[in-house]
Amino acid sequence: RVEFYGDTVESLRRFDPDTQRTVAPADVLAALPLSDVFATRSLLAALRPRLALRFGDRRELAPLLESLDRGLVPEAIAELVPLVAGATVPPWEHLPPGPVVIVEPEAVKSEIESVWARAVEDQRLRRDGLTPEPEDLVLPPRAVSARLATTPRLEVREIDPEGGSVHIPCRAAPVYAGDVRRLAAELRAREGRTLIVLGNTGRADRLADVLGEDGLAVGPAAKILVRVGTLSRGFELPDPGLLVLADGDVFPEEVHLHPPGRRGGRRGFLSDFRDLRVGDYVVHEEHGIGRFLGLETLEVGGAAHEFMVLGYQGGDKLKVPVEAFDRIQKHSGLEGARPSVDRLGSGGWERVKKRVRKAMRDMARELLRLYAERKTRPGHAFTGFSPWQREFEQAFEYEETPDQEQAIGTVAADMGAAAPMDRLICGDVGYGKTEVAMRAAMRCVLDGKQVALLAPTTVLAFQHWKTFRKRFVPFPVTVEMVSRLRRPGEIRGVLKHLAGGGVDILIGTHRLLSKDVVFRDLGLLIVDEEQRFGVAAKERLKHLKTTVDCLALSATPIPRSLQMALSGIRDMSVIETPPKDRLAIQTAIVKFSTDTIGAAIRQELARDGQVFLVHNRVESIDSMAALVRRLVPEAQVAVAHGQMREAQLEKVMLAFVEGRASVLVSTTIVENGLDIPRANTIIVNRADRYGLAQLYQLRGRVGRSDRRAYAYLLVPPDTVLSELARKRLAAIREFSDLGAGFRIAALDLELRGAGNLLGGEQSGHIQAVGLDLYVKLLEQATLELMGAAPREAPRAQLNLRLEMRIPEAYVPEVHQRLSLYKRLSEIRDRHEVGPLRAELEDRYGPPPPEVDGLLRYAELRARAEALAVTQVDLFAGALLLRFDEKATVAPERLARLAGAREGARLERVGMRWPLLGDTSVLDSLEALLARLDADL
Repeated sequence: RVEFYGDTVESLRRFDPDTQRTVAPADVLAALPLSDVFATRSLLAALRPRLALRFGDRRELAPLLESLDRGLVPEAIAELVPLVAGATVPPWEHLPPGPVVIVEPEAVKSEIESVWARAVEDQRLRRDGLTPEPEDLVLPPRAVSARLATTPRLEVREIDPEGGSVHIPCRAAPVYAGDVRRLAAELRAREGRTLIVLGNTGRADRLADVLGEDGLAVGPAAKILVRVGTLSRGFELPDPGLLVLADGDVFPEEVHLHPPGRRGGRRGFLSDFRDLRVGDYVVHEEHGIGRFLGLETLEVGGAAHEFMVLGYQGGDKLKVPVEAFDRIQKHSGLEGARPSVDRLGSGGWERVKKRVRKAMRDMARELLRLYAERKTRPGHAFTGFSPWQREFEQAFEYEETPDQEQAIGTVAADMGAAAPMDRLICGDVGYGKTEVAMRAAMRCVLDGKQVALLAPTTVLAFQHWKTFRKRFVPFPVTVEMVSRLRRPGEIRGVLKHLAGGGVDILIGTHRLLSKDVVFRDLGLLIVDEEQRFGVAAKERLKHLKTTVDCLALSATPIPRSLQMALSGIRDMSVIETPPKDRLAIQTAIVKFSTDTIGAAIRQELARDGQVFLVHNRVESIDSMAALVRRLVPEAQVAVAHGQMREAQLEKVMLAFVEGRASVLVSTTIVENGLDIPRANTIIVNRADRYGLAQLYQLRGRVGRSDRRAYAYLLVPPDTVLSELARKRLAAIREFSDLGAGFRIAALDLELRGAGNLLGGEQSGHIQAVGLDLYVKLLEQATLELMGAAPREAPRAQLNLRLEMRIPEAYVPEVHQRLSLYKRLSEIRDRHEVGPLRAELEDRYGPPPPEVDGLLRYAELRARAEALAVTQVDLFAGALLLRFDEKATVAPERLARLAGAREGARLERVGMRWPLLGDTSVLDSLEALLARLDADL
């Protein structure tokens, strides 16, 4: 960031693109001219005689020669250079011989052709005859093709071409995970050379020292070379006997977690207008859903004022001033679903809001009733931690994540209380929800009570049964299961033991809710994916929950804002930190090729893994399975889709879960809750047909262990992808928490999660008003029913005839201006203005008067609201203040304040305060509010 004072550079600073704040000062900036030609004095001097020689004394030449005489650079300098230098030369003439890297060859070819076409067209349109031939300026496409045909080249594409891959006989490098002694021993025994590439100098030097201490020679002339660089993964080339090791092979791979202050930032990203584009749907709290049409500056009361223009049905437009941007949110709905635009003044939006408000109130009332009932009903207060409980917890083979520890702590506190627990644990598959449930189950069993775990499908119940049995093996705890997978005789035996207290933990599907399932003393009910149960099962659960502690588990994420809104009426814990050893999924976008499919499956089977192949066409799914069997005869291939009979589908899924099938060819029905650590490769056919959220969710089926996972997104070889499909695939491949694509995919999943948590009807309400307003209405309904005051007082109106805009010269980028307007409009505490002012000064320099006025306006509005002032008008040389009807301002104090100023007086609705002398409106209002604050 370069800060100028006139023509003098005052400072150079490096900044963080994410926060836009300064990171460190810089000493040097090398700025190169943005031109093909360095217009030096000698070039300009040589150009004049050449022009005169070539074109004589033609009249068109006079302005050009005049510019050169004055030492000015002509606009068309690039076109005139060939007159001095002869024909221009292509870039490769300046480079040493060697291969050329071409990024996106098809796009490069297209660009070369369009540049040539423009050069030809320019010459045709120029009538002064001063333009050289196109061949003197630009290489014809045929010349470029001829040259490239004889040049070794490396072509880089976003999407790999069919058959374009080079097959190099190699194998994955061994992983040492910090065991340097084993590394040294194996390097000593190796015959070939080893190159170790580490991420920083300190680590490289330390490893070289350790290997040297072990008697190994390290250096360019030795068999082992340690270098600093960037390499994602190592490999071994058996033929030349070369082993290359990366940082992640030698040392444990680091997982980058978000600092606590930045978690849950997705909502901020989507609601602060940074990605708002013309045509996007927005929600105005009073006027409903419209479309964003842009910004417009108008004169109001003699001062420039910027407005957001919204388009509504019938071509109507609404212009919203910048100080009211807090009334607008970007519409957050499900990906691909378009909301209907409202008609201004029709009353339709009010009816929608009324309907949603009523639904909110009904839902909040029901949740509060259940919550209150549970808190007053006597339950079982579980005793403290016994030595066996501690032993059970210490036997956990992984390190708990911070979120997991918090969930474990809150569940323990809930169980220790007399009222029955009813807590929801949300978190992705493999994030550790089951461990939280198992610790609760152990505590329940140690208190002499029984546990029931209810799962929506037989396969999920079977998976829980396996997990619980493995974890409880060292302890005298009996874990059983009732489901279709067991014979009737076995089930009768289990139920008999259960009634007599011989079964501690019983796992099953809705079969657990049958009347013949009788517990001797049920203490804890664990429900997995409750939203997937039918109405009858949910009714039975509701009855059970009133008498025992209940823990619900859900693998669908929910929006953080909704979590906060429900915090007063629903006990909830969210686990959103991935386990420590979780690795990023390697994602490749490749053209459909039998070679790629075969190689990907064989690679996974070679490390004893399993593969998902998603093919979302039931009519051709058997053909795809047959192709896999032909390509990889050693694979055990199973097929699953939604049109199969339930028992048959169950059988197939069970075979895959148990590892009896190594490749599952299926539609998108693959269950969300399944945790199959051995399945670490997923191949998605026709990936271009899926939405971003769907691709993100499908890819999440793999990568649930500490083993590297791979996702292959297949696209048709002969189809040119649309720009949207290309962007979507690129976003999923490069997903990071900073990418807008990922945030939108994550939001889409969260919205589905909100619908799952609250029920289908609520999904419709979220779509009707957008998530932000939905959450706001839910919060209002909850607080109203709890008898608490609403969190947000009405906004004060300050009509002071000020300039209300950020000049383009100060913040040129429209999305940054939108974001800043939104932030300014949402300020409710005057102390928030200082940090924002500092940020603006850091990013854009000292604020001009208009921006300074906006900042002061935001600060004064927050102060006015804190004093229950609802409106301030500038009228006839005085400030007119109106107070809220519920304001606690004592009239006698206001009278005393008014009496201290000439011309000030109390009026029926507030107070009149005359402006004196040259004091500005803002200074006068600031002084008045300070006196009011001190006086009250």
